[in-house]
Amino acid sequence: MIKGLHHIAIIVSQKSSLKFYEALGFKEVSSLFREERKDEIVMMEGNGITLEIFIDPTHPARVTNPEANGLRHIAFEVDDVEKTALSLSEYNPEPVKVSPISGKKITFLKDPDGQPIELHE
Repeated sequence: MIKGLHHIAIIVSQKSSLKFYEALGFKEVSSLFREERKDEIVMMEGNGITLEIFIDPTHPARVTNPEANGLRHIAFEVDDVEKTALSLSEYNPEPVKVSPISGKKITFLKDPDGQPIELHE
């Protein structure tokens, strides 16, 4: 039986991509360089969510935008979508709108490697 979500794994191309997730309130709690794969795994935590970030410049770029089978986007719940989007303005968030499903404010943007992210009040 499922008890909850353990973590979300994301591949990024460079260590500087971590600053996007830091801007969302995640903090690095550990890291491990894997010599055999020549990549680094950084664990980040924020508000009960754990991200497992794989830093590896050898992976291909995201193929579609974002319509492909598999994970479509990651949605983070925030207190204030407009304020959070403003703090992430360098990542070009879309205009804030109201979700037709939840009736709450939402916006979308992409992390530095093109991973679609939703901010949801």
